[in-house]
Amino acid sequence: MTKIDVVTKAIGPRRGAVERFVMETRGSMLPLAAASMLSLAGFIGIAIDGARMIHARDVLQKAVDSGGLAAGHAAELSDMTGDGRAFFDANIAAGQAGLIDPTLEMTISADNSVISLSASAQVDTSFMRLFGFGRVTVSAEAEVTRETRGMELALVMDNTGSMRSGGKISAMRNAAHDLIDIVFGSDETNPNLWVSLIPYTAMVNIGADKSAWLTAGGISDVSGSTYDPTSWKGCVMARAGSADRTDETPDFAPFTPMFWADAVDNDWIGDDSAFDLDESNAAQNNGRGPNLGCGPAITPLTASKTTVVVAIDEMQPWHRGGTTSNLGLVWGWRSLSPVWRGLWGGATPNALPLAYDEPFMDKVIVVLTDGQNQFFDYQGGGPDGSDYTAYDRLNIFGFSSLNSARAEIDSRFASLCEAIKTTGIIIYAITFGSTPNSSTQSLYRTCASNESFYHHAPNNDELQSVFQTIGRQLSNLRLSQ
Repeated sequence: MTKIDVVTKAIGPRRGAVERFVMETRGSMLPLAAASMLSLAGFIGIAIDGARMIHARDVLQKAVDSGGLAAGHAAELSDMTGDGRAFFDANIAAGQAGLIDPTLEMTISADNSVISLSASAQVDTSFMRLFGFGRVTVSAEAEVTRETRGMELALVMDNTGSMRSGGKISAMRNAAHDLIDIVFGSDETNPNLWVSLIPYTAMVNIGADKSAWLTAGGISDVSGSTYDPTSWKGCVMARAGSADRTDETPDFAPFTPMFWADAVDNDWIGDDSAFDLDESNAAQNNGRGPNLGCGPAITPLTASKTTVVVAIDEMQPWHRGGTTSNLGLVWGWRSLSPVWRGLWGGATPNALPLAYDEPFMDKVIVVLTDGQNQFFDYQGGGPDGSDYTAYDRLNIFGFSSLNSARAEIDSRFASLCEAIKTTGIIIYAITFGSTPNSSTQSLYRTCASNESFYHHAPNNDELQSVFQTIGRQLSNLRLSQ
């Protein structure tokens, strides 16, 4: 049997076409087919190698971008090169692109503001080596500009008595310093950076110079003899109803000055009508006077790093009353709200706060607590169920138990968080120490603009790390090339 017979028997109905192909006398189809197959294999090989090179270059570019951003995020200028290379190497390893001998060149401008990066690596080929190309080189470049983000930043800090234990107040001050050092850098001022500081206890101190924001009766009280032999320190009562969760100005609803009257739990007027005052921080729970529990005043938006640093250093743990973090948060909002533009006075320009949609500017609140919201009843001797607070006392607030009042303050805090976030303000939320329970941590986690903006710092060292992380996140880095 001939070869043609074997083939045609195997392929049956197709034997006519096969016979013509095999018996072609001109001899041109076989070489043509072989050339076509070789070309097709070459094209497939080039496509495979091309896809490999595209993937390799993509991995290399992402590694360069990541290294540049890491270098720009470095808190210390001396860490820029090391951080950049570490992130570059980590991304190369994770990319699994078969990059051989990757190299990175990094150049930092004289003023440390621009980081230029270039990288190259080789990639093995599979099919292109048939044409003499065993390896090919891929490269990538990036340029990162370091610049402080245009920002109005409010730090809402817990100054309640529990911050005295375990060195927590010192840890909070040090951590806040770290954040300020990162966002300001070595500059005393930045034309696009403004910071406010809002210490809170069971009330908030707006400053004794803000008496014009008070009701007519309040103005009369603080300017008359009501506070004799001391003077109004600046703490105010919470607004009634839902107005304690709004950024409405004093024109909408003036404030009432906080005045802790002489009572069994704050006996500062003797039977002989002599005054027995001690409103110092050192007095702690044994303090006495109309300003009892009133912490340091708000520092409104300022461009001065020194002013913020001094205000941070003045924070102290102030005892009595409890904790109302919602009031600290609402005053943080008011310090950033454009409806308060021109009201703060002092070092705050009349053009501030800026509009919510101001181009290239962000509004950010960082709120911290070391405990849970609560009405406090020192030694159980408070009339109407508790110490005095910005909401008056427990029963006057409308509750008969401390737990129910806590739940109400938590609810107001949660609704306030949502109202603030709808304006576009970014919220970072921090719980600190061992006291915040799971429900408080959940409350703050939900308050944050996203879950990555919530942090729990169980100890002093972790708090410092948290503030450093937030400070770096608040640095605006952009790929300019």
